[in-house]
Amino acid sequence: MSDEYAYGMWIVVVFNVGIFLFFFLSFLPPKGKIEWRNMGMVTAFLIALFSEMYGFPLTIYLLTGWLGDAYPVLQPFSHKLGHLWVVVFGGSDLAWFLVMVSSLFLMIAGYVLLSKGWRQVHGAHGNMVTDGVYSYARHPQYTGLFLVIGGFLVQWPTFLTVLMAPVLVYAYVRLARSEEQIMQARFGENYERYSKSVPAFVPAAGKWRGFFMAKLSKNKDAIIGKEGSGD
Repeated sequence: MSDEYAYGMWIVVVFNVGIFLFFFLSFLPPKGKIEWRNMGMVTAFLIALFSEMYGFPLTIYLLTGWLGDAYPVLQPFSHKLGHLWVVVFGGSDLAWFLVMVSSLFLMIAGYVLLSKGWRQVHGAHGNMVTDGVYSYARHPQYTGLFLVIGGFLVQWPTFLTVLMAPVLVYAYVRLARSEEQIMQARFGENYERYSKSVPAFVPAAGKWRGFFMAKLSKNKDAIIGKEGSGD
């Protein structure tokens, strides 16, 4: 195996954690105890991810220690071959390209939903939103968060993040259910009808294009009530 070592860049770790944490705090600002707890889990996920991506590659150390000379690449500590999916698919430039494109696609798609959901919620001034991305899913911002997490797992899976990701998803699913109880109490039959006609996180297979391309409707009938909105 080669002695190339592309890690130990802790300033880059801090920078990336800060950038993505700012991004998530901007579009999913915590308000209550549960939201802050969940955001703490997001922060832990980011620290675990970028610490291995640029600081100390614990997962690669463990895998090379277990597999020894059977590890499928000669430069496990180069940054290109730190992408485990690239290693799995042969370590070629094409494999690297496909992994990067796939992960970026998921992360950009997640950003689009987080951004659109945030703009609709704040543009409604506290009313219930049922148009735009909210006409395809009741919690599009959480769908966006899940896509970003999925993008990270495609780009740089580690033992810690693979274990943390389902816990993080479960925490936000529980938060969504708690929010829906509040919405049901505030808006009654209006929200009940909405929840029965629109899925929580995942639109029907043929509606994903519309989900990402959705625009804010100017139809006032799509905004109901005088209280909170969804996410």
